[in-house]
Amino acid sequence: ASRVMVASRNYGDFASEASFEIKKCDLHRLEEGPSTTAVMTREEGLHYYKTMQTIRRMELKSDQLYKQKIIRGFCHLYDGQEACCVGIEAAIKPTDHVITAYRAHGFTFTRGVPVREILAELTGRKGGCAKGKGGSMHMYTKNFYGGNGIVGAQVPLGAGIALACKYFGKNEVCLALYGDGAANQGQIFETYNMAALWKLPCIFICENNRYGMGTSVERAAASTDYYKRGYFIPGLRVDGMDILCVREAVKFAADYCRAGKGPLVMELQTYRYHGHSMSDPGISYRTREEIQEVRSKSDPITLLKDRMVNNNLASVEELKEIDVAVRKEIEEAAQFATTDPEPPLEELGNHIYFNEPPFEVRGPNQWIKYKSV
Repeated sequence: ASRVMVASRNYGDFASEASFEIKKCDLHRLEEGPSTTAVMTREEGLHYYKTMQTIRRMELKSDQLYKQKIIRGFCHLYDGQEACCVGIEAAIKPTDHVITAYRAHGFTFTRGVPVREILAELTGRKGGCAKGKGGSMHMYTKNFYGGNGIVGAQVPLGAGIALACKYFGKNEVCLALYGDGAANQGQIFETYNMAALWKLPCIFICENNRYGMGTSVERAAASTDYYKRGYFIPGLRVDGMDILCVREAVKFAADYCRAGKGPLVMELQTYRYHGHSMSDPGISYRTREEIQEVRSKSDPITLLKDRMVNNNLASVEELKEIDVAVRKEIEEAAQFATTDPEPPLEELGNHIYFNEPPFEVRGPNQWIKYKSV
């Protein structure tokens, strides 16, 4: 009966779009900032909701598979920060470029990799997006350059991608993301300098989730105004728990870069619900009450859901149906990720270089050689 009701309401009773007042961004060396009003269509809202819910469920499933020892090694989960990656993707073009740190599952999904390939990569299977060789920290797809395991090293790489954007004159931008824990790295400041000198179309984005591993930002940084860290580069501080704030800010930043004005530094104030990685319970340096308070007051999915229901963009029943469909998709993806075969040993030497003639690679036994393809 509820399905019939939702179907009948789809055509007439829902508003096609709504306008929202959003939090003003803090500005550094900018006279004007992003709009404080955002328009969201019903179609956009449903897409954002489903995407964020998919990432949330995928990360919870990853947690479960890790505890069952099906996922091994490092695993850094993104739940709580979904508004960042979904808001960013909503504001840029598929031809723009994204590079991030090791908390990369959400970005891998928003850049177009199916859940089953992400989970299969986590379990080290042949059907993974990096053919089971990359794991949690090394996932890639077109115009997405990973997951990078070396703290902060993706930032100079992102500037290099931005240099290529400028060199080829395609009017594309690169978004280089890093966490508050990486924000004190010297290579980041060196990169700011080059990017400003060469006016690179690069948006440097600090996802400030308040803790670098187990250290709070207040204990790690003399200045926690990460958006001002570019000094001579303009900056924005954004509510990273509000998808519309993120979307409008990134649209503004992308337009700024495309206009040839050079780079921009952005700080997204967000929060992670899990610990730093699966080996960190996440409650030795913060209280359960703190996590619960963020969940109850600032959860990005709940915030979007309330906005949509209160502005007649969707019904509670319709969003529940999306939840059910998402859970089913995640379960099917997990089934694939636990039954798909592991890559054979012969593939060990493959995909080391792009477009190179085959050459021999020594295997785990020095007398065994593999042809690289």
